[in-house]
Amino acid sequence: MAYFPVAKIGYEGPRSRNPLAFKHYDPNKVVGSKSMEDHLRFAVCYWHTFRGNGQDPFGASTMDRSWSSPEETLDAAFEFLNALGVKYWCFHDRDLVGEGDSFEASCRALEAIVGKAKQKQEEHGVRLLWGTANLFSHPRYQAGAATNPDPHVFAYAAAQVGHAMDATKELDGLGYVFWGGREGYDTLWNTDMKREREQLAKFLWMAVDYAKEIGFGGQFYLEPKPKEPTTHQYDTDAAACLNFLREFDLLAHFKLNIETNHATLAGHTMRHELQVARLAGALGSIDANRGDELIGWDTDQFPTDVYLTTEIMLEVLAMGGFTTGGLNFDAKVRRQSHEPVDLLHAHIGGMDAFALGLKVAQRILDDGRIDAMLVERYAGWATVSFSSLGECEQFVLERGEPRRVSGRQELIENVVNEILFEGA
Repeated sequence: MAYFPVAKIGYEGPRSRNPLAFKHYDPNKVVGSKSMEDHLRFAVCYWHTFRGNGQDPFGASTMDRSWSSPEETLDAAFEFLNALGVKYWCFHDRDLVGEGDSFEASCRALEAIVGKAKQKQEEHGVRLLWGTANLFSHPRYQAGAATNPDPHVFAYAAAQVGHAMDATKELDGLGYVFWGGREGYDTLWNTDMKREREQLAKFLWMAVDYAKEIGFGGQFYLEPKPKEPTTHQYDTDAAACLNFLREFDLLAHFKLNIETNHATLAGHTMRHELQVARLAGALGSIDANRGDELIGWDTDQFPTDVYLTTEIMLEVLAMGGFTTGGLNFDAKVRRQSHEPVDLLHAHIGGMDAFALGLKVAQRILDDGRIDAMLVERYAGWATVSFSSLGECEQFVLERGEPRRVSGRQELIENVVNEILFEGA
């Protein structure tokens, strides 16, 4: 059966008023040196898109979904991917099939559905961008997984990750993500932070060793998030994740999967988080969504802000583009957008916003004015260097008081608007 009202979303251009058509995303259009499809590497997340039901802390589920069983959900997912022309997807193990009556039953059910997913991938020419394990929903993980004070829970989580990695390898996944979920604390009164951080490092090293054991060559990602549901999470932002990875000698094995809404919750801009990761050579993949600065939780809205997508694509272009990662729509439709067609509207809008952002980012680079102003701002360093405090003092004595130089912020913002809206 067909779950969605259209078999294929086509590109119709900016003048189209068809809500089920792309206005800016033309997968074959070359921007810079690559096609839009290669630049953007869109992925659809399984959890919010096909398993989300609209439930929130104040109300029951609202979504009208005609798929229910794991097999029906898989059919709907690949029909959806085909309609959008998206070549990648992402999942948690428990998205594909729920918890069984025992650990062994859960593993058997996962293996069975992975076999069907592999067939679907081959039929539709789709690849798995990354897989992961849900180590946060079940009550056993109420105090975390890798950082849990109970070694039994630690072992259960590690075993679950092993099977999720098996599934990812079987589906030829390009990567595997570790998102802490509940790896943090509600209060320091009952928390041994040193022990918990060391447990997390041991957990990740065990995963590195297991990847070698099974021959999984995909990229490992650590995903920053500051809080919610816990008061504090150990992977609080990009800088904290990098510090953790360096401290425990894991940086050679991990890159970061950065999410926009998590940057918001950390009190950062998305561009800040991306640039911190990129400058460390650790920007791997992106969860493409946005948050609401008026709401202090993970709203996971679809990205429609072209200023935001432009800044994201400037960072992606600056690192030379994606290799193993991509743009995964870790986003969910609003609770009142309950019809299946709303999923199409949401993804079309997000894909068009990123296509626009890519075009604007490339125009900014081609224009060159902003880069030139940046070079000019630091030009003084081209002719001087200091090796001691004494040298600095002599420099000041010879030259006197520094001349203040404008940062030209308003001019730069005007140039961005000029380029963004040229031809408007």
